[in-house]
Amino acid sequence: MNLGIILDGIKTWAESIIGTMGYPGLTLIMFLENVFPPIPSEIVLPLAGSLTITGRFTILWVVFWGMVGSLLGALFFYALGMWLGEERVRWIIEKYGKWAMLSADDFDKAVDWFDRFGDLVIFFGRMVPVVRSLVSIPAGMAKMNMVKFVLYTIVGTSLWNFLLAIAGRLLGSSWPVVADWIGVYQNVVFALSSAAVAAFIGLRLWRRRQKKSV
Repeated sequence: MNLGIILDGIKTWAESIIGTMGYPGLTLIMFLENVFPPIPSEIVLPLAGSLTITGRFTILWVVFWGMVGSLLGALFFYALGMWLGEERVRWIIEKYGKWAMLSADDFDKAVDWFDRFGDLVIFFGRMVPVVRSLVSIPAGMAKMNMVKFVLYTIVGTSLWNFLLAIAGRLLGSSWPVVADWIGVYQNVVFALSSAAVAAFIGLRLWRRRQKKSV
């Protein structure tokens, strides 16, 4: 099935849920967005933000209830990583991940980010699509301090939610263009992170050669 058709279907479904259920619907969708990444926050939150123009929602409560849903989803994946471990999680993703548009490469990327950047990736990783969901799994596998995990998740998710919600409010009926901007943003982030990793490895190799030559 064409990805555009899937996203259009998700957009229509999200509009219906949020329009009918209000804040509880937003929390539900944000929880599902974390455990089922094909539901993109870059559609859900700008939509909710655009509804603040009518006075039905407010930016503060959109950010808060969106954060609650995201935190619950993050805790779900944290528990999954802690209870199942890397091998079992990888097997599940390899066998069933296609139904959630996830691959072993997505999982490996999340694990690599956590290994390289440590606990702080739980904060800034919340602002990177796909990684924002899966990075909770290696945190669980490493049994990261729960207080730090929750705090970093709340702060990182709230910032991401605010940016998307305020963009939706400013754009009004044109809120769907946010998804296009996020696509560009995601590509830039991945390119910069790849360059940073390559530079880090190159620097380590250069230092080793310098030590051997001394």
